[in-house]
Amino acid sequence: MSYRIALLPGDGVGAEVTVEARCVADVLGLPLEWTELPWGSAYYHEHGRMMAEGWADVLTAHDAVLMGAIGDPSVPDYVSLWGSILVIRQHLDLWANEWPARLLPGIACPLAERGAADIDMLFVRENTEGEYAGVGGRSHRGHALEVGIETSVFTRAGVERVVRHAFTRASGRRRVLTSATKSNASRFGYVLWDEIVEEVAADFPDVRVERVLVDALAARMVRDPGSFDVVVASNLFADILTDIAAAIQGGMGMAASANLAPGSDTPGAFEPVHGSAPDIAGKGVANPVGAISRARR
Repeated sequence: MSYRIALLPGDGVGAEVTVEARCVADVLGLPLEWTELPWGSAYYHEHGRMMAEGWADVLTAHDAVLMGAIGDPSVPDYVSLWGSILVIRQHLDLWANEWPARLLPGIACPLAERGAADIDMLFVRENTEGEYAGVGGRSHRGHALEVGIETSVFTRAGVERVVRHAFTRASGRRRVLTSATKSNASRFGYVLWDEIVEEVAADFPDVRVERVLVDALAARMVRDPGSFDVVVASNLFADILTDIAAAIQGGMGMAASANLAPGSDTPGAFEPVHGSAPDIAGKGVANPVGAISRARR
């Protein structure tokens, strides 16, 4: 039996790191059939869109998606992101993003003297709503009173499913779950988040739960990253915290994540998350470890 993999090399160093990931998978003799899709910024300049019409049908006809970084200075970031990865997450309802962060032997990083088993974190990110729900707008453009409104959306169903998934993952690891919140200043969405964490915790008595304000959590990651097991956070908070985790483990080239819809047949989208880095594209210096680790998953 073979598995169909949709490959989106993307932009910049995306093509460089994904070709290495594909080589590793092929050397391992994995039964994979690759479909390379030329979507990204060059495609946008030619067709006026980041991906082809019918892209969702193309992706769901595969067993998994391996993505390179997407983005180029010639295309505004909000156009490239909302024309590719963000719309993929929302349209396919890939509601859980998993981002592991651990020390690897021989990697130069700020904590290289620590044992490889000492730091092993898993971030579970709510991936389709929250601060990146895409709800809002602008009015009075060009006027002194111009306004831009970005509305965070927290639904009980959306928060509960990702929190429950995070508890399940923690139960299979070291049984510690840290919930990142900011409910001291944000009175509604994050208070709802906290309440749901407390409710779901009753179903996982083997997991120790702690609620930590996101700013304090960021400081603790720098001071004592080994104290974390599984961290569950909103779309924005996890986006920021995982960059700190990447720096801890050796840099953004080490960073990799999986966009998943647990419990469904929807193919996951796996990606290194270091950006397209156009300044080093074509120089042969991009770190492919993030892409390779996603290919191996």
